[in-house]
Amino acid sequence: MHHFALEEEAQEQNGRRQATLLLIAAAFVLVNAVALSLAVDGALRWQHLWAPGVWLLLMGAAHLTLHRFKPRRDPFILPLVALLTGWGLVLIDRLAVNFLARQVVWLVLGTAVLLAITILPHNLRLLRRYRYTWLTGGLLLLAATLVFGVNPSGYGAALWLPIPFVGQVYFQPSELLKLLLIVFLASYFDEREAALAASREKGWAGILSYLAPLLLMWGFCIVLLVWQRDLGAATLFFIVFLSLLYMATGDGRFVLVGGGLLLLAGIFAYFAFDLVALRVDAWWNPWPDADDRAFQIVQSLYALAAGGILGQGVGQGFPTYIPVVHSDFVFAAIAEEWGLVGSLGIVVVFTLLAHRGMRLALLAKRPFQRYLAAGITILISAQAFLIMGGVTKLLPLTGVTLPLISYGGSSMLISSAMMGLLLYISGTVDEIGH
Repeated sequence: MHHFALEEEAQEQNGRRQATLLLIAAAFVLVNAVALSLAVDGALRWQHLWAPGVWLLLMGAAHLTLHRFKPRRDPFILPLVALLTGWGLVLIDRLAVNFLARQVVWLVLGTAVLLAITILPHNLRLLRRYRYTWLTGGLLLLAATLVFGVNPSGYGAALWLPIPFVGQVYFQPSELLKLLLIVFLASYFDEREAALAASREKGWAGILSYLAPLLLMWGFCIVLLVWQRDLGAATLFFIVFLSLLYMATGDGRFVLVGGGLLLLAGIFAYFAFDLVALRVDAWWNPWPDADDRAFQIVQSLYALAAGGILGQGVGQGFPTYIPVVHSDFVFAAIAEEWGLVGSLGIVVVFTLLAHRGMRLALLAKRPFQRYLAAGITILISAQAFLIMGGVTKLLPLTGVTLPLISYGGSSMLISSAMMGLLLYISGTVDEIGH
């Protein structure tokens, strides 16, 4: 009886903690939406307030739903997701208002997906048991882009598939494949942990024989992505694969060899693909082509410099000088209008999300959930690091988006599904509120 009372008290404390953090996120988003309206129009306009209003209703409904149907959960994940998505809506209103309504629709769908994945499944057996089916389906969708793929902007790589019977709406299969690959790797390592322990006694030959089916499927993913010229997603796949392989084996040699292979692949890609050569050259020295091929990264650097410590203020900078700023370069807009403080704030939010995800991986009771939580956390963290590093010229650009902030329906849906899986896993572990 005493145990149940303690459990109920912990759940109530989690609910209060989540509600408090959501109120802080709501205050930030609404204040910035009001500031944007005043900066752009000199008065409060409904056109700048309706999207944050919908966001507020969604997050409130999500909080109440989780409190009712999933009282055991991590109380930090939803507020972190809420802050990122709400900030993203303010940014899209600022940078590409014609995409705002569509992004709100994707956010509604993404929130529904997050809640459904958190609440409805009794277990994750379907994901674990049919790993080859899920991954093969994802690969077929990705392969279909080689034939039916389009680019909604009219130029660049054709990475999207049009959704039938819905005009001007597209889906990017590589986003779905990210999640399906993590599910595949988690299920594979879960099922073969004992076999791996036995194979390690036979040295590298034994380990490679154990990994053969895994390397075959993963290699097929990489080949398709390179063929499709989606090199950013290929890099993410490589990072997640190496990280989970190290988790499963505890052998640092895999990381060293994998890192060497990634470097060799980068050198090969530099000479084989013009896009990679352009991004590396722009990273190394963008100034000779500042008004041409390196225009985007140069404008990003100007935005970073203009932001200073506190930023120009929302709606008061010139981030729209950067091409595709609402997608790949949204972090540069944050740096210009919210300054170093806002930039570090984004880094802190993703760091906290990574902390909660890896903590779930450590506390998970089943190997599949452990690998799944770790894989999702590594993917989101690596994607955020790659694009923030690219925008600041710390790394060459990879063409990935900033999760939950950048414009993009496919990214929003899959990122929301990943957050739903983390919330589901958090309901199965102990000490979730600490």
